[in-house]
Amino acid sequence: MAVTSGEISLSEATPASVSVSESPPDIEPDVDSDLNQYSLPDGFVYVADVIPTAQLEIRYFSNDNFTGTVIDGYEAPKAILTTEAAQALKIAADKLYEQGYCIKIFDTYRPQRAVNHFIRWAQDPDDIKMKDNYYPELDKSVLFKLGYIAKRSGHSRGSTVDLTLVEISTGEDLDMGSGFDFFGEISNHGTSLITPEQEKNRNILRDAMVDAGFEVYSNEWWHYKLKDEPYPDTYFDFPVK
Repeated sequence: MAVTSGEISLSEATPASVSVSESPPDIEPDVDSDLNQYSLPDGFVYVADVIPTAQLEIRYFSNDNFTGTVIDGYEAPKAILTTEAAQALKIAADKLYEQGYCIKIFDTYRPQRAVNHFIRWAQDPDDIKMKDNYYPELDKSVLFKLGYIAKRSGHSRGSTVDLTLVEISTGEDLDMGSGFDFFGEISNHGTSLITPEQEKNRNILRDAMVDAGFEVYSNEWWHYKLKDEPYPDTYFDFPVK
């Protein structure tokens, strides 16, 4: 999920963005009526157009996530990134492909309205239907305190990606020791709770991403942010579609 309290900072606003002193506006990008094609805001691209080999498993456009429902703002199973992040991700993906792996993406750009959905979910103590799958050892009430849920996410800045690796020869996901969005120590980089083989698999992904210009998030093996992101202080709210 990668919603962390350490990523909260806003100053200048750009188109379809929000500032720290304002509520996020529901700004909709234009739709070309002639082509009937959704037009992303300037500076954003569809990952599939840049990395055709990428597999998409957009969890928040499904019930298979920690809330158990489709998340607000996800209107299609699309992966969207800033142009800079997509180009950097392509460098990593091409390198990994040469090693026999393709990337599988769980989440990329995340609208602020989706983060707001997470907040509402976290504040409902009775909704624990996905507890066994995503946070079996934690009480839902501590998710804010531990930083798993926060009011803003780096994903909303458009240069963060959640992903794993698929072995091309078998079509199987690499065993990373825990699933995407599992809330617990086993998801941390450097944890002692996984096997050497699982750590090796995580390191294959990490090394390629770091070499391409992404930063590691210590609590989530799947989460990477472009180091030189173009909108470090801007949180967007256009829908994913």
